[in-house]
Amino acid sequence: MQRLMYLLPLLAFAGLLAYLAIGLGRDPSNIPSVLIDKSAPQFELMAIEGYEEGLAATDLKGEVSLVNFWGSWCISCRIEHPLLMQLAEANEIPIYGIDWKDPPGKGAQWLEQFGDPYTKIGDDADGRVAIEFGITGAPETFIIDREGRIRYKFAGPITPQIWETTIAPVIRELRNEG
Repeated sequence: MQRLMYLLPLLAFAGLLAYLAIGLGRDPSNIPSVLIDKSAPQFELMAIEGYEEGLAATDLKGEVSLVNFWGSWCISCRIEHPLLMQLAEANEIPIYGIDWKDPPGKGAQWLEQFGDPYTKIGDDADGRVAIEFGITGAPETFIIDREGRIRYKFAGPITPQIWETTIAPVIRELRNEG
């Protein structure tokens, strides 16, 4: 019995190490979404200050597109923004932006400074649409198919490597579905 008392802390420590090893081996940007293969949430957002046209769920139908949640306060959004600009300039894919929890005017100032890659932009100042999409932080990007269904979610900044190895192949596959 006394021997078991000495082994118990060792066994607990070994269990904790195994638990941590499993957690550290996971990709933090791979956050599952219950919305995969389901229609995008229904929403209608006003335009951000300085823009005339907002964004609605109906805009997401008809062609494969990206929905990118971002904010002027988001440091990681600055990391991915040059790639979004390249994609927009090359006319790779329509990119719809949702300005998440920005004070009035800040999103427009940010886009004026860094460029506007978005086909349309909606203002989600209160974060309700982000909640419906299951956003955990910015930036987060969704791939939407022609029928308006969410087919993939990526959490974090999109880099050229992530674009080439992860996101572009999903887009090509969806476009080839006909």
